Amino acid sequence: MAQEAKGARSPLLKSEDWWALWIGLFIFFLGFLKITGADLIGWVVKTNMWLDLSKALSPVSDVYKGLPGIVSLILTYIFLTVILSIGVASMGGNVRRFISGFTIIFFITYICWMIGNYAYIAATPDQLAKLKLPWSLRMTGESGFIIALIVGLIIGNFFPGLTRYLQEATKPEWFVKTAIVILGGQIGLNALHSTGLTAQVVFRGLCAIIEAYLIYWPLVYFIARKYFKFTPEWAAPLASGISICGVSAAIATGGAIKARPVIPIIVSSLVVIFAVVELIILPFAAQAWLYKEPMVAGAWMGLAVKTDGAAAASGAMVDALIRSKAISALGVKWQEGWMLMATTTVKVFIDIFIAIWAFILAIIWSWKIDRREGEKANAGEIWLRFPKFVLGYAALFILVILIGKVVGKDTLKLLNAGIGQAGTFRGIFFALTFFTIGLMSNFKKLWEEGMGRLAVVYVVCLFGFIIWIGLIISWLFFHGITPPTVA
Repeated sequence: MAQEAKGARSPLLKSEDWWALWIGLFIFFLGFLKITGADLIGWVVKTNMWLDLSKALSPVSDVYKGLPGIVSLILTYIFLTVILSIGVASMGGNVRRFISGFTIIFFITYICWMIGNYAYIAATPDQLAKLKLPWSLRMTGESGFIIALIVGLIIGNFFPGLTRYLQEATKPEWFVKTAIVILGGQIGLNALHSTGLTAQVVFRGLCAIIEAYLIYWPLVYFIARKYFKFTPEWAAPLASGISICGVSAAIATGGAIKARPVIPIIVSSLVVIFAVVELIILPFAAQAWLYKEPMVAGAWMGLAVKTDGAAAASGAMVDALIRSKAISALGVKWQEGWMLMATTTVKVFIDIFIAIWAFILAIIWSWKIDRREGEKANAGEIWLRFPKFVLGYAALFILVILIGKVVGKDTLKLLNAGIGQAGTFRGIFFALTFFTIGLMSNFKKLWEEGMGRLAVVYVVCLFGFIIWIGLIISWLFFHGITPPTVA
């Protein structure tokens, strides 16, 4: 009995959701201590736009400017490996396999990130003269995300042995949730300077996702049942996966209605594969069509792109691509991060509502559709399904606003620097997300697992109306709103 108690892990240490919260908060507070004068994470590696490879890497803080860039990179790798391995051990994973896999994933990802920052790829029009460049692809440093995604897709589809070896460390949802927790601090900092705009984004984001839930889910469920003849056990997770938030929603719905475990797993595979397709197409479509409506574009990514990882990644891409185009096409330089904030805000509300939606479905299934003797919906399921990393995002958002309102200008500058250092880790987590999304996206799975009919439903619903309804809703709630400009 004592051994069982000793071996039992607290629920606070058993899931990726909780560990995303703890790691995100830990990194943020290491940066936050900058306001005391302590520079604890200034050694984290920063990737600069480069023409000379020897100048590509440097520590993020001037306090560590004597530190060689390669040393900064190694320190960053060691730090992330240690804290992530602690999480893996606590969750019962294979730490040795995680470390070996993560080592390969980290360095491949970072090489992709460095290539994306090559000046001929990344330089925006306002930087060409300074760098003495005749031209560039104008894709900003975030093009490293695309390169990481492509490399991940190549490995995931053509090198199955290596993909299996890296499986223990292929955790895109964990990486992106950790990044979103850290992002809460940066969004809070932005909000300090534009309180009215922040309130608009939050309120409109909430309204938009309520509209989406009321339209998306019933339509997908009806089409799956009426025209493709799926049973409720299949149609409900499929509707949640396609219309709400991909993997998390499919799994939560499957659990809520007591579906066979294989069903949400198959739906989740579809979700990941199509999220990659959206990630490749939609940010560039948004740049072409919506560069005059940046906040519409950001919200659209949150409503249209499934899975937290792909949505946040597409929001980061849209933020970079549209800011770059606005400089050349409109002569306007918008502040970084606001389009990503719209994406993240919408996605966070969607994640919150997954818990409520799963609870509602649990009640409907237990009372009407699949009533089983002795079973009833438990209110505790709301908490079990609630995405815990959202707590960290919200807490840091509120904390930074409250502190920023009471401290002086000098302290606020230090706070800004500390949050920027933590934000460097956020960028690395986003890059890891892109690579690992590609890594786990094996397009052959669609046919190997016999998911042809499911895939047809997905294509019909996603490209037939979900993307376009998401665009309309985004336009209705965010039309005419633009980020603050940078002088």
